Amino acid sequence: MQDKKRTLSLKARALRYLSARDYSRKELAGKLLRFVEEGDDPDALLAWLENEGFLSDTRFAESLIRRRMGRYGNSRIRQELRNHQVTETLPDSAMQELIQSEVARACDVWERKFGQRPADTKERARQMRFLQQRGFSSDTIRKVMAAKA
Repeated sequence: MQDKKRTLSLKARALRYLSARDYSRKELAGKLLRFVEEGDDPDALLAWLENEGFLSDTRFAESLIRRRMGRYGNSRIRQELRNHQVTETLPDSAMQELIQSEVARACDVWERKFGQRPADTKERARQMRFLQQRGFSSDTIRKVMAAKA
């Protein structure tokens, strides 16, 4: 009896991955690469998946933004999108929403993590570093700290 994982075709494997969540073209290609056998054409498969609407970098980007915007700042989200090579497919409306909501999102993240004003400059610096590591801009961090001071 053959192993079930080995008998799946590349197309079936791709559809199984996509049924669980959205993937970028680059990410799905990387996942499928180790299963490519002689005679398989992964580029043609990815093109077919895109043409049929199963694979969409735009849908993936919107999904990633929705998942990350409650926890991370714009620069971190943009970097993750660049890593997936989907920044050019990102709709302008999604970026505008990110830009307009960054201060409110930073306030929410700060509130969940700290909830109280910094007692001294050392604590203030620690809180600011935390927000910076989450990808919020320095201007946004200043606005959050001024509102919480």
